[in-house]
Amino acid sequence: MKCNECGFENKDTAKFCSKCGKALRLTPEPPKENNNSKIIIAALVIVIVILAVTFGYFALNNNSNNSAPAQSNSQSSGGAANNGTTQQTDSSQSSSQPKEWKLIGSYSGSGSGSQSISVPAGQIMIKISAYPIKNYATNHLYVTGPSGKAGVDWGSTSAVETRSDSVSFNSSSAETFTIDYYETVSWKVEFYRYQ
Repeated sequence: MKCNECGFENKDTAKFCSKCGKALRLTPEPPKENNNSKIIIAALVIVIVILAVTFGYFALNNNSNNSAPAQSNSQSSGGAANNGTTQQTDSSQSSSQPKEWKLIGSYSGSGSGSQSISVPAGQIMIKISAYPIKNYATNHLYVTGPSGKAGVDWGSTSAVETRSDSVSFNSSSAETFTIDYYETVSWKVEFYRYQ
């Protein structure tokens, strides 16, 4: 440590100059930073992020459950977490009305599994939509039958988003279609007939 009076270089631990005897001015040590406050702030940020993610997950699940009203006549089979529901509508109508697309069956659910659906003859349209659980696997919703196929899927690099598809065809006889779904938060399949 250098003396401010005579300029002599003293030991760092000296309180007085060895040459002139003057008191050496010690520069005060800077106060040590309190690392505890940094740790507490980091922990609070992590807790807030975890709470936000948890809240978002449950809000998303509530919205997907509320967006598809409860339907009756479940016709589910096989598959883990198979929550498929079915709603059939009456297809009888007066012949004097103009033709239009009429809903003849609506199916929805979540998870993984498959269902077989009987579809009447006529001009048929199938509309599908689904939202995947995650994009780590090949999530999908496929509807296949002898006269047509509709499908949506996601790969490991796909954006996690709702996807939709539709197909229409003419059938001269009733046909059986299979709804196959894997790792979905929600899915919906609607069958329409032009009548």
